[in-house]
Amino acid sequence: MDKLTEQFLELIRRASTDLPPDVEQALTRARDAEEGRAKATLDWMLKNVAEAREYSMPICQDTGTLIFYVDHGPDVRPARIEAAAKAAAAEATNKSYLRPNAVDPITGKNSGDNSGRGAPYLHFHEVEEKGALKVRLMLKGGGSENCGIQYTLPDREIKAGRDLTGIKRCLLDAALKAQGFGCAPGVLGVGVGGDRMSSYMESKEQLFRSLDDTNPDPLLAEIESELTTKINELGIGPMGFSGKTTVLGIKLGLRHRLPASFFVSVSYMCWAYRKASMTIADGEASYSGVTS
Repeated sequence: MDKLTEQFLELIRRASTDLPPDVEQALTRARDAEEGRAKATLDWMLKNVAEAREYSMPICQDTGTLIFYVDHGPDVRPARIEAAAKAAAAEATNKSYLRPNAVDPITGKNSGDNSGRGAPYLHFHEVEEKGALKVRLMLKGGGSENCGIQYTLPDREIKAGRDLTGIKRCLLDAALKAQGFGCAPGVLGVGVGGDRMSSYMESKEQLFRSLDDTNPDPLLAEIESELTTKINELGIGPMGFSGKTTVLGIKLGLRHRLPASFFVSVSYMCWAYRKASMTIADGEASYSGVTS
């Protein structure tokens, strides 16, 4: 195994077996604010995180889809990066950091090593700096992914028009429909505008943000804060058992749209909010987003 593949393997291990500090701290604050069954549920989640970290085992049995975002310099070959990521995913499966999760939709056959058409997913973005290489990884579980939803406004069913009130109605509806099925408390990544594909892309890219950050757009920051409060007032709670914490946060981004189209896309992330990043400089990797 070459050095780059080993570095990708370590990135996958960290993402699968640990949570970033911002997520663990948010879960801890939520537990301390709850009582009864909701508090006990969050406490078990945090114990699960601690044991997964200690024994370097997956936090969740569904290790999810591997989504890589790669920022690279003009002298870095994407083909080499993709080969290393795929080889690392196969080795991570062999070491049980990942569950075999790549299934052919026609035959139903599992590839056995998390590889296949579009698996793992890699998004490349070239930057000016030579030698630059930063890789962000998100593991997106199937339960939360099934709770994702895209709205086309206006939407008569939820009385959502093409305005801020309509956008807010979409977020409330998405959280209400998810109930506990998305393994709450979750995080909503939201993309407003774009076309059908880029709107969903924006919603997932928002999930790479820290839970602790503040949207640089004051209006979007206000929407994120307001809807987080309103959704938590629904009382759905951890795993749908009722409580004060249904979402840990909302992250919202925009893309310009066609005059004829107005999409609001919601990507739901479960409490096992697994993400990590690595930066490679002079051949050496440094990791962030996790504590181990």
